[in-house]
Amino acid sequence: MIGLDTNVLARYLVQDEPHQARLATRLIESCNADNPGYVCLPVLIELVWVLGGAYGYPRHDIAEVLRDLLTVAELHIEQPDLVRQAVQAYATGPADFADYLLGVLNAAQGCKTTYTFDKRAAKSSWHTLSA
Repeated sequence: MIGLDTNVLARYLVQDEPHQARLATRLIESCNADNPGYVCLPVLIELVWVLGGAYGYPRHDIAEVLRDLLTVAELHIEQPDLVRQAVQAYATGPADFADYLLGVLNAAQGCKTTYTFDKRAAKSSWHTLSA
């Protein structure tokens, strides 16, 4: 297994910088089910930020990219079941992906709720607005 950084994954997905896109494509396409590319949770959080902030992808497109990544046999996504829950909430809710992922992760660890000052995140079942 090899670890994949956000910039490698982003270059592969966006294909905007020819040299780096070729290198990222070669690297990622060399992965297979026996030797997958590992995508950790911080990479997913950064990827959402990069796709939305730097490239202007709309939320529904970013959610679709995340769903697609979860189905690729050549990639091993950290905690895929929890990521799926966060992606579903992100696709339909008002908060950031990182907020939903944080709430899901905390709930999986037994937390009753995650307190936040973020009013958008507080609309999820995993969060409570701090007052």
